[in-house]
Amino acid sequence: MAQTSIYLDHAATTPMTEAALQAYTDAARLVGNPSSIHQSGQETRAVVEGARADIAAALGVDPMQVEFTSGGTEASNMYLKGRAFYLQSQGISKPVWLATRAEHHATLDALQWLADSGHARVHWLEVDEHARMRLDDLQSALASYPAEEIAGLTTLIGNNEVGSIQPVGEIVAMCKDRGVAVHLDAIQAFGHIPLELGQWNADVVTLSAHKIGGPVGIGALVVSRDAAPFSPLSHGGAQQEHRSGTLDAAGAAAFARATTEALADLEQESKRLSQLSESLRQGLEAVDGVVARGSDPRLPHICHVTIDGVEGDVVLFLLDAEGIRVSTGSACQAGVAEPSHVLLAMGLDEEIAGSPIRFSLGPTTTEADVEQVVNLFPDVVSRARLAG
Repeated sequence: MAQTSIYLDHAATTPMTEAALQAYTDAARLVGNPSSIHQSGQETRAVVEGARADIAAALGVDPMQVEFTSGGTEASNMYLKGRAFYLQSQGISKPVWLATRAEHHATLDALQWLADSGHARVHWLEVDEHARMRLDDLQSALASYPAEEIAGLTTLIGNNEVGSIQPVGEIVAMCKDRGVAVHLDAIQAFGHIPLELGQWNADVVTLSAHKIGGPVGIGALVVSRDAAPFSPLSHGGAQQEHRSGTLDAAGAAAFARATTEALADLEQESKRLSQLSESLRQGLEAVDGVVARGSDPRLPHICHVTIDGVEGDVVLFLLDAEGIRVSTGSACQAGVAEPSHVLLAMGLDEEIAGSPIRFSLGPTTTEADVEQVVNLFPDVVSRARLAG
């Protein structure tokens, strides 16, 4: 039985920082509804707007561009569906979304729902062996439809499974040359690599708090000043331009504090995690049949491998028994016994796509953690092969 636990699933969720937790509990003690006009309400409102301003300042955007949501999934759904609904209201019966099959399920499932329900069409773009979008395929897709029929393009900045970083600047530039809107899912990249929002000029960007040491249950959609219009999905109080609902002051305060901390220390922490991740990657690949996946450069905190001759779930359970917490891919798909859709999109066969393990590092990860994992891994893989 393991004596200690090594948490290497930060890409799923990372522990709240002490500062974020303190900000949350302080704000949670406030009584007023942020929309109430009495003093208690306005005190709570000040917390929300202060948080909005802090997040905006960290990102280099105006506070009015930050719209709080219940998390990244809602934020992505807001734009993907809202954009299609808006174009339908303008007489375009089935607008086209451009996306790869290597996106997060919050995107894939929203797009599939739009297609199945007749609200949109989806043009699936090809990716290379690292899950990076093929720019020649994007160019061809952009030329295949009238620009006014394209709802937009959506893509992860950094892939949540293998860590590959998309050529975002080139992607956005190609789309903007055709007058096509762009949605960027920054959830896994946020707090780990710089987000050049002003330079990229994407229409909307999705963020989530719990990947950077904030609480679960709050995220944001950053909407550019000249974003392609989209219809709200929720109505009722008009608390925000594209989203009704009472604002979560405690969540917003903690999100802002986590954002400020993460971005203030981004360069140093990214360098530290890159070094640890590379050490882990080299140690894991020393085991026969283990192949590290993902592009170079990649997100600094993700180390993703596939293992010949085993199922990823078996390795996960054996590592868990040793006190090492990892995943086989997105936490949204936990418990679903199917090959990784990302690896399949990369051209790998179903057997390999069923063998991944994702180690994701974070603020609590140490050199000793990496060393212990590297030392245990050969025996774990050997036992998994025997079990298989």
